[in-house]
Amino acid sequence: MKVGLIGGTGGMGEGFALRWSSKHDILVGSRDVQKAKDAANNYLRTAQNFYGDQMNGNIIGDENLAIARKSDILLLSIHYENIEDTCKRLSNHLSDDCIVISPIVPMKRTQSGFVYTPIEDAKRSAAETVAAHLESFRIVASFHTISEARLKNLHESLDSDTFVCGDDKDALVTVNNLISEIPGLRHIYLGPLSIAYQAEILTPMLLNSAHRNKIKNPGIRIV
Repeated sequence: MKVGLIGGTGGMGEGFALRWSSKHDILVGSRDVQKAKDAANNYLRTAQNFYGDQMNGNIIGDENLAIARKSDILLLSIHYENIEDTCKRLSNHLSDDCIVISPIVPMKRTQSGFVYTPIEDAKRSAAETVAAHLESFRIVASFHTISEARLKNLHESLDSDTFVCGDDKDALVTVNNLISEIPGLRHIYLGPLSIAYQAEILTPMLLNSAHRNKIKNPGIRIV
């Protein structure tokens, strides 16, 4: 399976590329082609050193639109403010059965701490905004509360849960299988895409609690 990462040169993109490349072909996207290729080469060396002969996938880098055309699954590692522009650019380049994953969390830091901006500004959740601009595609929301540092560290189990929201059953099964491939990460179905805001809002809560209680690389686990 080909997994594309839009904004794949960031920390989360690196983590997903390293975790999934043992079984899948990872396509690292960026607006800057050379930046994408350099990042992909660095990720590939790290993955090959870790997985050795057990690595069956590959990692390559290219421009975002080229990545979108080839992807079976496309993860949007972008800022909330860039959703509309990015989705408009991608919409004509995705295959009809492409699954789009939104881990996007709209938030900002204030004097009180991190806040979830859709509540503050009366806007739609990130997942609903993605769906509004990619109407004919299968959208799944997940990975909102994953520790970037733990995700990138292949020697560490995440020991966390991630909530999953979506309306397409087959897409949910596919994404859940990807989640299960990451050691220590468990998928928890939360409901349809319309309540994805409940998962997104956990990120600022998690960051606030971690900052004030000096908790490093926090995650969420339902017990």
